[in-house]
Amino acid sequence: MHKYIVLLLAVTLAACQPATESQSDSAAEKSAAAESAKKDTRLAAVLDAQPEDVRARYQYRHPKETLEFFGIEPGMIVVEGLPGRGWYTKVLLPYLGKDGHLIGATYAMDMWPNFAFANAEFLKTQSTWTTDWPVSAEEWRDQDSATVAAFNFGAMPESLAGTADVVFLVRVLHNLANFEDEGGFLSEAMADVFATLKPGGMLGVVQHQARDDMSDEFADGSHGYLKKSFVIAVAEQAGFEFVAESAINENPKDQPGEEDVVWRLPPSFGTSQDNPELKAEMEAIGESNRMTLKFRKPQ
Repeated sequence: MHKYIVLLLAVTLAACQPATESQSDSAAEKSAAAESAKKDTRLAAVLDAQPEDVRARYQYRHPKETLEFFGIEPGMIVVEGLPGRGWYTKVLLPYLGKDGHLIGATYAMDMWPNFAFANAEFLKTQSTWTTDWPVSAEEWRDQDSATVAAFNFGAMPESLAGTADVVFLVRVLHNLANFEDEGGFLSEAMADVFATLKPGGMLGVVQHQARDDMSDEFADGSHGYLKKSFVIAVAEQAGFEFVAESAINENPKDQPGEEDVVWRLPPSFGTSQDNPELKAEMEAIGESNRMTLKFRKPQ
């Protein structure tokens, strides 16, 4: 009887012991896996809901893989560079959700006159962009979407300093690089990007990529292409740490010559609109070869 009581007491005490470290780790892993699956389901639903013409470009833009690579998640504060008509914005707003905040950032007002197409009417629209764009974006969101705001590079509101989780620059840097000598626009924008991010925050870059064997004159941004080494150097000079790169947006079919511009390719077809044969050739290449780079603001 004595042995039976001792055994029963031992079993009871064992049952009352706290979970072991391995058990706690297992529970945490299951919780993390469940949360990851929930985010995957949310992003998949948002992407599936986009119009057919948008989904047709997933084969070149890989939005799911790109957003995941940059670590963009629901509830974050994200700065999207040059959001334009909202190709990515319309994905980010519902994906970030009602606890998220999306901030559009466009070029400095004094950079726009450098573009050949920037007539007086265009410049007038840009002068009110930071108030007009959020109004337009309201039409793309519902009660479960992220809130929106906007600013010009070179005029970042102090209230945004140190607030963003991710800055997302998709095909933004070439024009900044092209006009750097005209007003330091690339340096200015990168300083704002760095200032906007929280310590430990991420900068995600998707950019038309020039081959390393091409001339620096070709890869100065005027043709739309930049070299990977240049982009990394610019980011590191701004204070960022290079974290990783991905091949998800590469297109080896895009092999430009020194006279080619990126806008010869879809969706622009800038040099082939009136030449069906050449347009078909560009369509067969697809969208540009793009680097996908991730940087971190040091803690």
